[in-house]
Amino acid sequence: MSLYRHILIATDYSAAARQVAEKGFTLAKSCNARVSLLHVVEYIPPFDLSSDLVLPEFDLEQEMLENARERMQDLTKKQAQIHDIDAEAIQNWVELGSPKEEIVRIAAERDADLIVMGSHGTHGLALLLGSTANAVLHHAGCDVLAVRIQDSDQTSH
Repeated sequence: MSLYRHILIATDYSAAARQVAEKGFTLAKSCNARVSLLHVVEYIPPFDLSSDLVLPEFDLEQEMLENARERMQDLTKKQAQIHDIDAEAIQNWVELGSPKEEIVRIAAERDADLIVMGSHGTHGLALLLGSTANAVLHHAGCDVLAVRIQDSDQTSH
């Protein structure tokens, strides 16, 4: 029996997300688990501006989702190539909402037994507001692997 059967890797498409994906795919290979990728588009609704300001009419939400879906397809192909697996075997989702809520929801709906995501530590503003990784850790119904992401200024020391 494998330790994990379905690993959900949450990505934000940052450079650091490669570290997270590498850990997730390596673990999946060692467990012979299937892998899914998830990106959550966090949309902040527009705020009321002065009536003197005229903004062009376009659907920002749809634009953000389309861009995220294109990036997800690229990421899926790249990870499949790196890890020598069929891209069709990697499920992926792009969702709109709160990252902490959507990661937990998708993991539960898709029966993931491990969530792999990045963690930037607890300092500065993240300490005051709480981190997505911390929220997921406390609300997920499965194991969570928070991959420590080093800030670029810390990696040079």
